[in-house]
Amino acid sequence: MEQERTWVDREVAVERTDLGGEAWVDVARRWVPDADEVFDHLLAEVPWTTSQLFRYDHVVEERRLGSWWKRGNPLPHPALAEATRVLQHRYRAEFEGFGMIQYRDGGDGQAFHRDTDMRWLDDTIIAVLTFGAHRPWLLRPRSNRDRDLPGKGATHDLAPASGDLLVMGGRAQADWEHSVPYLPQRRDLGPRISIQWRFARKVGRPFQGASYRAPRTFGRG
Repeated sequence: MEQERTWVDREVAVERTDLGGEAWVDVARRWVPDADEVFDHLLAEVPWTTSQLFRYDHVVEERRLGSWWKRGNPLPHPALAEATRVLQHRYRAEFEGFGMIQYRDGGDGQAFHRDTDMRWLDDTIIAVLTFGAHRPWLLRPRSNRDRDLPGKGATHDLAPASGDLLVMGGRAQADWEHSVPYLPQRRDLGPRISIQWRFARKVGRPFQGASYRAPRTFGRG
């Protein structure tokens, strides 16, 4: 019987950065060694779509493409099945599916934000597996968000290359923000695809405010 192909390097070193206050981030470089093969397949075969957000007085198109896989549907690539199993075992988390985001060039990106739509932010697991272009991936403490600081207050640039894995855990969504910065001067930058798994333990108080994706309007009065 032919042996099933292995896509994830389970022996690769996982480096943890303690962000303080029970927040942390893990980085595993070249977690998927054959990343280019997976990237080419996802770029060609995933049904990428655009989405829209309401901002103040008009609808704007998000500057990125997206797709979603839910448990029970055909997987877009066998590497992601193995990645899901390994992540669930390592972090003792249960994922109902995963999101897929494509940044087409340097003009696509995402501003600093927290994944507040998860609501329970005190103990979360968010894993991000990157394929394609090598570009910045920034972290900053929430205490820096309203301060005039270089780099918008970013304190870490994890800059994942193709096949690299990042995992934010603990209070990282409660106390930190992350961003894939826009690089409008780099329209020649190739596509980057990220796969995102999210899990929240229902501890602490649920977040009550509007999420990053909620409509934004001008206040009255």
